[in-house]
Amino acid sequence: MSRLADYFVLVGYDHDKERSGTGTGKILERFPEKDWDDVPFHQGLELFCQPGGWDLSSQRTQPTFFVSVLTDIEADRHYCAVLTFHETVNMTPKKPDEVETEEETGLVQHTLMFQPKSIALVSRLDYFETFRNCLGIIYTVYIESMNVQIETIIGNLLGSVNIPPPGGPQVRFSLGAGDRQSLQPPLSPSIPVSRNTVAVLFQQLGIHNVLCLVCAALTDNKILFHSNSYSRLTDASTALLTLLFPLKYSYVYIPVLPNALMEVLSTPTPFIMGVHSSNKSEIQELLDVIVADLDGGYLAIPEHLNLPMLPEHIYSRVHMELSLVLNPELQNADYAFPPPSPSPSLQPMLDKEVRSIFLRLFAELFMGYRSCLTLIRIHPEPVITFNKGLFLFERGLSGDDFLQKVLGGMSFGTFVQERGPPFRVCDIFDEVSANIQETLLQEGRKPERVLKNIQEIARHLFINENPNPQPYAQKIPRPCDGAFTRIHIPTFPKIDVVRVQEIITDGCKKSAMKAQLQTVRQPKLQFVPYGPPAGNITAQMNMVNNSARRLEVLRTCVNSIFENKILDARKTFPAVLRSLKSRVVRNALTKELAIHAQQNRAMLESQQFDLIVRLMNCALQEDAYSEEHAVSTSLLPLAAVFCRKLCTGVIQFAYTCVQDHAVWASMQFWQQTFYSDVEKNIKALYLPAEEVVGKNEKTDLNEAFTASPESLRKSQGLLYPEKTALEIAAEQIRIWPAQSEGERKEMISNEESTVFSQAIHYANRMVYMRVPLDISKGIKNVFSHEGESGSSNVSHSIGGSDSLDGESGFEEGDNVDPAGSVVRFISKFVDKVCSEGGVTQEHQKSLHQMIPGVVAMHIETLESVNRESKRLPPIKKPKILKPALLSGEDLVLAGLRGYLIPDGREEGTGGNLGGPQLLPAEGAVFLTTYRVVFKGTPCDIQACEQVVIRSFPIAALTKEKKVSISNTPHIEQYLSEALQLRSCTFQLMRIAFDEEVNQEKIEIFRKTLNRYRYPPSVFNMFAFNGVTTTATMLQTHKQKDKTATLRKLATRTFLRQGRKPGIKNKHQLARKTQKYVLPAEPLAAPRRATLPKQPLDDSRPNSLMFDEEDDLSIDFSTPSSSYTAPSLVDGDRRRILDGRTAPIVHFDFSDMTLTTTNTLPRVTSKQRAVVDESEIEIQTNTLKASDTLSADKMMDRPYMQDYQRLGLGSLSSTRQKISEPFRISEVNIQYSVCRSYPALVVVPSSVTDESIRKSLAKCHRQARFPTICWRHPRTKALLVRCSGFHGKGVMGMMKSSVVQNTTTGTSTESTRSIEQEKFFQAIVANTPVGSNHNTDSLVSLNSVLTPTSEAMGSPPQSSESPRKGGSSAIYRAMTGLRGSGGKGMGSFRGNQQDGGLDVKEGTGTPPAARKAALYVFGEKSQMKAIKTENYPKCDFIPCDFNEVRHAKASVKKLMRACVPSTPLTDPEVSFHKMVEDTDWLPQIQTIMQLSGAAVDLMDLQGSSVMFSMEDGSDFTAQVVSLTQLLLDPYYRTQEGFRVLIEKEWLAFGHRFTHRCNHTAAHQGSGFAPIFLQFLDAVHQVHNQFPLSFEFNQYYLKFIAYHYCSARFRTFFFDSECERYENGTLFEDSRTKSGKIGERGDGIYKGTQIKSLWEYMDILHQKSPLFYNFHYAPIRDSVLRPYSDISTLRIWDFYINEDLRTGSTYDREVVSKATEPNEENEEGPLLPTDRRIINGCYDNIQEAQLDMYRWLLEEMNHLETDLCHFPNKWKFVWDKLESPVELQVRRASLASELIRQHGTSIHKKSTIEILTKGKEATKMQSQPHHFEPQSYVTPTYCDYCQHLLWGLVKQGYKGMKCTVCGYNCHDKCQNLVPKQCSKTRMSRESSFRQSQTSMEDVIRVTPQNTPMLSGGQPTSTYYDETWQSAQVSETRTLEGYLWKRGALLKGWKQRWFVLDSTKHQLRYYESKEDTHCKGFIDLSEIESLQPAQSLPGAPKKAVDEAFFDLKTIRRVYNFLADSKDAADEWINKIQECL
Repeated sequence: MSRLADYFVLVGYDHDKERSGTGTGKILERFPEKDWDDVPFHQGLELFCQPGGWDLSSQRTQPTFFVSVLTDIEADRHYCAVLTFHETVNMTPKKPDEVETEEETGLVQHTLMFQPKSIALVSRLDYFETFRNCLGIIYTVYIESMNVQIETIIGNLLGSVNIPPPGGPQVRFSLGAGDRQSLQPPLSPSIPVSRNTVAVLFQQLGIHNVLCLVCAALTDNKILFHSNSYSRLTDASTALLTLLFPLKYSYVYIPVLPNALMEVLSTPTPFIMGVHSSNKSEIQELLDVIVADLDGGYLAIPEHLNLPMLPEHIYSRVHMELSLVLNPELQNADYAFPPPSPSPSLQPMLDKEVRSIFLRLFAELFMGYRSCLTLIRIHPEPVITFNKGLFLFERGLSGDDFLQKVLGGMSFGTFVQERGPPFRVCDIFDEVSANIQETLLQEGRKPERVLKNIQEIARHLFINENPNPQPYAQKIPRPCDGAFTRIHIPTFPKIDVVRVQEIITDGCKKSAMKAQLQTVRQPKLQFVPYGPPAGNITAQMNMVNNSARRLEVLRTCVNSIFENKILDARKTFPAVLRSLKSRVVRNALTKELAIHAQQNRAMLESQQFDLIVRLMNCALQEDAYSEEHAVSTSLLPLAAVFCRKLCTGVIQFAYTCVQDHAVWASMQFWQQTFYSDVEKNIKALYLPAEEVVGKNEKTDLNEAFTASPESLRKSQGLLYPEKTALEIAAEQIRIWPAQSEGERKEMISNEESTVFSQAIHYANRMVYMRVPLDISKGIKNVFSHEGESGSSNVSHSIGGSDSLDGESGFEEGDNVDPAGSVVRFISKFVDKVCSEGGVTQEHQKSLHQMIPGVVAMHIETLESVNRESKRLPPIKKPKILKPALLSGEDLVLAGLRGYLIPDGREEGTGGNLGGPQLLPAEGAVFLTTYRVVFKGTPCDIQACEQVVIRSFPIAALTKEKKVSISNTPHIEQYLSEALQLRSCTFQLMRIAFDEEVNQEKIEIFRKTLNRYRYPPSVFNMFAFNGVTTTATMLQTHKQKDKTATLRKLATRTFLRQGRKPGIKNKHQLARKTQKYVLPAEPLAAPRRATLPKQPLDDSRPNSLMFDEEDDLSIDFSTPSSSYTAPSLVDGDRRRILDGRTAPIVHFDFSDMTLTTTNTLPRVTSKQRAVVDESEIEIQTNTLKASDTLSADKMMDRPYMQDYQRLGLGSLSSTRQKISEPFRISEVNIQYSVCRSYPALVVVPSSVTDESIRKSLAKCHRQARFPTICWRHPRTKALLVRCSGFHGKGVMGMMKSSVVQNTTTGTSTESTRSIEQEKFFQAIVANTPVGSNHNTDSLVSLNSVLTPTSEAMGSPPQSSESPRKGGSSAIYRAMTGLRGSGGKGMGSFRGNQQDGGLDVKEGTGTPPAARKAALYVFGEKSQMKAIKTENYPKCDFIPCDFNEVRHAKASVKKLMRACVPSTPLTDPEVSFHKMVEDTDWLPQIQTIMQLSGAAVDLMDLQGSSVMFSMEDGSDFTAQVVSLTQLLLDPYYRTQEGFRVLIEKEWLAFGHRFTHRCNHTAAHQGSGFAPIFLQFLDAVHQVHNQFPLSFEFNQYYLKFIAYHYCSARFRTFFFDSECERYENGTLFEDSRTKSGKIGERGDGIYKGTQIKSLWEYMDILHQKSPLFYNFHYAPIRDSVLRPYSDISTLRIWDFYINEDLRTGSTYDREVVSKATEPNEENEEGPLLPTDRRIINGCYDNIQEAQLDMYRWLLEEMNHLETDLCHFPNKWKFVWDKLESPVELQVRRASLASELIRQHGTSIHKKSTIEILTKGKEATKMQSQPHHFEPQSYVTPTYCDYCQHLLWGLVKQGYKGMKCTVCGYNCHDKCQNLVPKQCSKTRMSRESSFRQSQTSMEDVIRVTPQNTPMLSGGQPTSTYYDETWQSAQVSETRTLEGYLWKRGALLKGWKQRWFVLDSTKHQLRYYESKEDTHCKGFIDLSEIESLQPAQSLPGAPKKAVDEAFFDLKTIRRVYNFLADSKDAADEWINKIQECL
């Protein structure tokens, strides 16, 4: 019997603690005053009585009732029922202390207020309705002034009302107020009571939301309810806990959380809580909480939260059942003649039907759980554990995330403890769980059967809550309606404490007497039904999938091994290994081995032992991927049985060869296996003797293979039925009370001894499996098989790691103290199992003392075993095949025997693609000075006659690491790990080394590979095989590389300080000859090095590249003609850094002489310690005396001859004609202006060398000034390239503050700007734009138009006449584009002054449509600062481009997609999906689009184009090269393409050495595929125009392979300067004039070829390897390729390979690999006319020649047979007559449509690029109207972001534009870009008004709509431009917000407009401005949430007014004026989403 209520509490308002209108509550009275012994009183109860706070009210409110839940320290729940009412109170207003009143005496006015007061009951029982009645009676007696003492009611309630436990009778009682009440306990104590809360919860939230909540509670997530009703919160929380039955929620549970405890929501533990809806704003900040709105029926799950849901088939069935119960009419809703709708159940019954569905759900989820319970002890209390891995495996749900989390939760642990015992009180769940499988099968998803079973369970649940069918008429007094509104309400009376205590005491005595007389029926204990086993269905499924043939093959193989028929066993051995992937076959193997072990066949021969160990390893490897570990458990005892004799007295057991599996390091495995064996022994203690004998009888093996557990049990138990451990335990528990004390002690002792003996046994087993055979190598099996681990220091590149700085090395065991590690592991195991098994402390102590001794003895035993095992004769293995080597290629490491393991590619594996199984292959891996080569033969017997070769250059290696591998068929050894090598030539090797290759050799291989991959200097690479280098040279470079950055910083410091004391410049020196000094950049092998050169007043460039360094150069010179770099002593270094003196070190190349020696000058250690930039003379034998640098010699370079072909001037001004507009300048002849530029460059004739040197070069990063690289032969448009303009970076802003305050700095900046403007004017002057060019042209960006307005079938017009209707079309196009405001083309608004046109102020007429003479494509950050008015007829187009870091990340993902390391198993992650995620094709698209824009501008419009981006050597080179390729047919020939690469990539300084990571200095930068992207773009163009290229695709692949192979010197070094310094610049000219070597079978014999071009020329002369036979040259043809992603293709260079020859790009190796094998003893095979070609093994293009190559080879053979000298193929091809050119006739309509369609698409892409660029800047050239302004409040300067001080600094005034309000300092006025937004707005407005009156509207034809001859489109195209122009703005919300700029930028106030129609958030300069500065697309928003205060925010900012808006591009930080304004913005934006 339990008390109904434990405490009665009266809580009131605390006036003493009232503060600022908010008060607190306090406990006025409580009864009883003294705590009960069994139930302590809860502190803080007043918080839960008023969760919203104790506040006074000015209005009368009705009494309220709700129930809170309190949890004590024992985790027991107590229910607090609260009834709250209000009493009147007179409040006297208080006056402030500082207010003085004149009259102290007077009338005091009182305010009538209402204070809350609560009466509460605290109880351990959950009878909510009874609590409501009792409190209502007390309130009624009080409010109605009934003639009943409240003390009597309270005393009777606390002392006289006692409730029997569940299962007891109905209780009827009265509190003494004329009431009659009854209370019925439920029947079962374990089944919760829900009343109707569950049905209400489903009405509030719906089916799916409630299912999500249940899944969230089961998977330990945080759940929060909110509602305006506290009762709803309690009911919803109670309903959710009820749905979890039979699980019990074990975490924080607070259905009603007071406002004062809101910080509890931040707890890291899971919880179920409820808060009032008034706190909705505070809970929005919770990022990991699932919020349920009970009033709105909404469930909010955080986006980042991955909520595991029920398995799909279970979820669908549960959803169907809930719909059947909650919405019965839904099933017949669509019937034409529906039957009468079934009446829904009443709410109490509906509640139970829903609960029955969830009860069935848990019974299905836990079906068979009792078969996975493991019994450890029976007496004195049962100890049971649950085998989670076995359960998941048997159920086939090992990969189900939901069930794994449920089984791993605390609730399920409690479930096992409570429901695990086999003899206990059972409830309805046990019954449903035992029959659920049969029930589901009988239902067959038929609704009527399902509903019948649901209703049956619901009736049981209803009867449990309402066992008494006869209702009892209760009488509950209630107050009159409106009683709370009475004017005179008495105060709640003071309760007599003594009287109440007397009544309580008297009631307790009477209740105790009644309890002695009454007997409560105890619940009946019974046997728990076992239910179906978990693996019943799975076993039946395995029966179908495994045939008897596999099992027979397994038996035959195993018998052959034990009968020593090794040859017969090896025939079926591969098939057995493949079949071991099946669990049934693995179990059959363990049973077969156990049978042979029992037949005394444990001692094996050596070969038998090896095969048995191989089978065991294979089975363990496959078993490692499941959590069941049944095979590992079965093989554990067998590993200590099978053995072989090594010598006399030394026996090796199998466990020494199976230790490398991770399962032995799993503590979970050892515990489960231990518990399983303990259960068997405990079971044997209580089994009768005859049953033990019967259990040991054997059954037939076939029956063991195929029989289910039930059939085995029946077959074995015909005479002696075997009982389960739980059945035995149930019987023992049942008879336990009848046992005597002695029998009980004996049972307990026997069980404890059993557990202890098993602990000793398992400690020895763990010693066997954990101590390695070779203790010196440490423990291996501690790493996980779930991923790859370990990598060398090569992993800093992109090969396959997401991290660029991952740690190297392979995760291994504790190699320091393996024995100690084993002891600690076993001791931990012993502590765990002995504590759970109840082993005594004495036994545990003795076991711990025994473990170290056993480990030591076992280690001593293994020493002799390890020693003798190494003496075993090696197994005969295939002969190692040596690879063919190139000339000059030497072996570094001999072949290491190993296996080439298959990777993620299907080629060669014989899978879905078919063909022989070439992989795995057995052979050896070789390391040469050039390549990594694997050569071997397939392990498959059917393909072993073929030779497999896979290789790649060492220089292409990007990633090397160790990986774990699974079992591989055809390999007899157990291999657990492999070495994975990945290269940037898209090749992957996975090498698993043979057991004869020890770890030392593997580490030597890895270190040697790493050393050759990253040598200290390029002279150590294969291309420089003949260069003599010394150790001093390499050491010098190593020292320089490490200190280059630090010395560069010191040098810059010196230069900044050097101008103060004064350093003589070039004009102050006597002799003015060009001098050359080396920079701070480390050179590969320089002869002399000096200080770097940099203009003293230059600022650091703002590079946007990821890993670029700024090269700074200084122009120093000395009077002397020759100067040798001295060694600087310490004093010189100090003087340099102090700026007092500077020794000027230089070269004079005019009269220098070089000697070739192989010795280095001796440098002392002291000198070497102080030498700056390695100033020692280093000489090599590669630089000839004739290689002096001169202009005439440089004119022989191929690209200089190309300049002359293009007519770009002569060498110097003295030799050029006066009329020539261009000249070849020698300003950089000694690389003194820009080290990364060529010696000779093309510039306009009007630009002098002096202006370039002094000013122009200093305006660009790295001093890469603009140069002309190509000229259009027809339009005379120029293509110019340079680096980006100097921007204001962090260092630039620091320097600018100093420069602006000096006159010299200002004049220097002005001079630079003037020289830059002169250069632009020279380009514009030499661009005859608008003269003679194609009329089908683009016009200026102000009136851009797609070329579809004229008839596409009409003939072209003459060049002199304009297009018909062009002016009106231009005018209308300008109208449409300027009136738009959307994104893309719709957001473009042209400038009123563009292209240098002068527009008078105040005029409203638009300018004439003219073209810009020069378009400058640059970075967005640089284009904003350009003053466009200083550059007439120039247009600056900001554009997006691919940065190097993006290319690095993209190629890393592309390698993983094209060459995956493991097969793709996820069906959602396909090859095309992985390629899409790489972002590779969009980057190629960007290159093609920008190049296409330049093509259109130069060819159609005749405008010049300049690319000024990044450092001018990466993306600029890509775009410029591709533009020339598209425009000039010459570059599509082999010779022209070579010239193009030499000019734009080699001469203009693409950093090949840096981008390809050639040396150790560049190791950490990562491989950057800049040049590879260009070749890929050319490949895309080649695919679309195959007839326009003289070379074929193989030509591009050949270059792509060898530019990073380091075989040739062509692509070494980072600039032409470095190539000259290292003697490689003129190698081509020397090799052309001299003899290379003697012709042989390969290419050459003798001298190594140094140039790739020379090598390719020789190959081209020998065979048409690179020639495109379909080449059809067309003069003046311009290519316009498609650049859509759908038209781009994945280059087969990334995915194809040749396993027959390895790489096909080393032709000598290919020719040797295809020759007959001389090492074959049987001789070569006879040639036949028929040959099988395999796509993954042979090179199809070479094995199956095309018609042209086949005919040419046949002619060659015929000439040879006729004894004629065979002619070269090119001679024969050129002799062929070209087809007679037919008369050109007019093209057909279809051809014309296709041509025009392609042109239209291409031009539209150009337009989009230009318009997007203009949209990004919105640049205007209207000047500001500045006037002095005194600022009253602190204001920021809009230019420099510094504060404008007004009143603080008297007399100081700033400048403010009277038009647009732009604020700036007076010193910043001249630097402000002229972008007056107000002027622009007024002009645009007037211009649009003049245009809107026009009736002529242009409809732009889309790119995919053809035009007919009449000029009308075939379909109407609704242009996005006009769509955005016609839609009016919908301003949902607007106002000022502070917006934080990008990185390192400040806050600015902008006018923001939220447009719900256009789905944009636009921002403007000011409220009056109609031209937006930018917008945020709402579709790109990912999250929107309040934020914390950020540093640098404006002063007086409200902390709560910050909020963050995250898009897919970046995170925007905003600041509103107040918290309310921020909330309004957040809500409005969320409404638009």
